[in-house]
Amino acid sequence: MRFQSQLLSDSEKEQIHKEALNILQNTGAKFHSQKALKLLESNGARIDWDKKIAYIPSELVEQALKTTPSSFVLGARNPKFDYPMPSPVSRFCLDGTGSFAQDFYTGEHRYGTIKDNENGLRIFQTMDMGVMAWPPTSAEDKPAYSRPLHEWAAMMKFCSKHGEHELHFVNQAPYFAEMLTTVLGSEDEVRARHAYSLTYCPVSPLIHDGPMMDAYLEVGSLDVPIMVLPMPAPGMTGPASLFSAICLADAEALSSIVTYQLAHPGRPMIFSSATGTMDMRNGAFLGGTPEMGLMSAALIEMGRYYDLPSTSAGCTADAREPGADAVLEKIITTIPPVLAGSDIILGIGVIESDQLLVLEQIIVDNEIAHFCERIFQGVDSAPGRVLTNDIQNVGPGGNFLSRKSTLEFARSKEVYFSNLLDRHTADQWLQLGKPSMYSTARKKVEEILAGPLLDPLSDEIVSRLDEILIRADRELG
Repeated sequence: MRFQSQLLSDSEKEQIHKEALNILQNTGAKFHSQKALKLLESNGARIDWDKKIAYIPSELVEQALKTTPSSFVLGARNPKFDYPMPSPVSRFCLDGTGSFAQDFYTGEHRYGTIKDNENGLRIFQTMDMGVMAWPPTSAEDKPAYSRPLHEWAAMMKFCSKHGEHELHFVNQAPYFAEMLTTVLGSEDEVRARHAYSLTYCPVSPLIHDGPMMDAYLEVGSLDVPIMVLPMPAPGMTGPASLFSAICLADAEALSSIVTYQLAHPGRPMIFSSATGTMDMRNGAFLGGTPEMGLMSAALIEMGRYYDLPSTSAGCTADAREPGADAVLEKIITTIPPVLAGSDIILGIGVIESDQLLVLEQIIVDNEIAHFCERIFQGVDSAPGRVLTNDIQNVGPGGNFLSRKSTLEFARSKEVYFSNLLDRHTADQWLQLGKPSMYSTARKKVEEILAGPLLDPLSDEIVSRLDEILIRADRELG
């Protein structure tokens, strides 16, 4: 008995799709990429060149959905972490490119650095529920014109799981391509392995960033997968209802898929979203809300409606510091996408509306992922779990401690026992110094960072990556 949910009825999915098609055909989307506009026009879209708006007919959407793969293997630098999508379970992604980090030693909130990325990626490497890495904070100590490349290199060096990130300008693309072939060995291996992917965020409402889109088109021949991540917030960058914000996100995702499929039919795409809400009292963006979880679940179902790999944001929090607020918000934004069947949930390790990396939070979030996974697994009703004979043998007033089935139950995975939560008696808890989930997580972070780098690249490849970065800093600057 799997614990799954369905938020949208079949008719509601069809309605969302029709509303999205209506938006694309009659409102259109603005593209700051001349290459994209020319591509769309040559394939039948009507273009208002003065406004840079493309009016995309439904036929183009249907064509793009036909050429987009319905499944593929999300590879990894180490093939043992390969992850087929769609997946029967939900796994997790390290949240990416926040502006700030909480210093592990001083507690100071400051701009993120390349070292923060390295530490966060090392910790994420050990998280058993994590399958996709993302540099968790912007490396403000690196030049802006080459910063994403430094973040890519940190991910390649310090984590051997699948990695995804961004490019900001087309002139970064050749260096990125060289980094991929350096790590994976050849262009053919880059195309075959799909070990790294790009995340693409349309700018809500209905705007496509030109430099980023051009960069992603530039590396299309390497078949680098793209995760499309629309981010409308009802009442702010989206219409003031959850349903219409979902329709807008759907339209933004479809317009992205159309463009990339016209350029490179068959390129792997991931249907995703990172919606939020607005605090109507002060205008702040909020990601740790029940409504965010609901919109994520709905858009996961739309991805399934299109027969595409489907991921979402989740495990998100607006809390200013680690603690009960963060855990509450992360749980309420994780359960809906898990029950809706998200392939991957993006949010581990970051709080303060996806802007603050906290190393201990990576450990805590991995534990939240385990608890939500256990809920999803439901109740096992297999014949071996039907213990009516035990009930008859024990009878009224007895106990089941001596039954063989109880011993088997204790050794099974039917009950999840957390290594992060304290389960001692009150006296033992006091004697141990009142350990908490976060204090235990902190010790785990210390152990990981004090230990050796896991699954490292060879010194030769590291040196070649460093040489690429030196050239990028010099030439792009």
